Amino acid sequence: MAGTLWLVGTPIGNLGDLTDRARETLMSADVIAAEDTRRTGRLLGSIGMERRPPMVSYFEGNERERAQELLGRLRAGAEVALVSDGGMPGVSDPGYRIVLAAVAEGIDVRVVPGPSAVLAALVISGLPTDRFSFEGFLPRKAGERGRRLADLRHDERTLVFFESPKRLQAFLRDIEQALGDRRVAVARELTKRHEEVRRGRVSEVLDLLGDEELKGEVVVVVEGATEPPVVDLDACVEEARALVAGGMRKRDAAHDVAERRGVSANDLYGRLIG
Repeated sequence: MAGTLWLVGTPIGNLGDLTDRARETLMSADVIAAEDTRRTGRLLGSIGMERRPPMVSYFEGNERERAQELLGRLRAGAEVALVSDGGMPGVSDPGYRIVLAAVAEGIDVRVVPGPSAVLAALVISGLPTDRFSFEGFLPRKAGERGRRLADLRHDERTLVFFESPKRLQAFLRDIEQALGDRRVAVARELTKRHEEVRRGRVSEVLDLLGDEELKGEVVVVVEGATEPPVVDLDACVEEARALVAGGMRKRDAAHDVAERRGVSANDLYGRLIG
């Protein structure tokens, strides 16, 4: 009988945030797959675990090979606990590959929820929490970064990003240029002794930061778009005409384009038959 893959959330800073269930799961595992075995070893030592299951490394560089090795252990009945350096495995951390493989083989996958820098920053930001999009780390290359931000310009959801403290000021300037002077919250060192959140318009937060050299993990929460996108109706009409030329009925073409572009289907249809 196959074993179980356990995704275990671990503290993002404050070790007191480790849940009793997470502790019990780690203690009873046959093997712990850790993004950083030394860091996880310190975590296990801090909670006074008398029995320490063997650990193997599981990080971005060896994820493909290690996932197959762990899959073999799971097939043989092992209980495998997967942890990242902090937070939930698979969220901007390794984990997706082994979960995908386990699910494909019908192996039981369980989650032991724990701290999340994404949700912690979101709820403390003071920005809307009813709808949000987690964007992780943006590409480092300026062109790819700019295109990603351009795609988000009209997104009405609150946006959550991870960023290096060394690139924070440059990142905020990119946000201001691509999305405008929106409200943001910069959360640093969440749950740790030097936790802080700086809130305001992008320009205001940049003034607060100045040339300060920050340390620690940073999460940036950005207000969603508040102005409706400007839609080029003429371009929508041409798009609908192209569908009609391809054999689609005019009314169907109007509805198809309207649904994707957020315009009135009746207006488009009227232009097509006019």
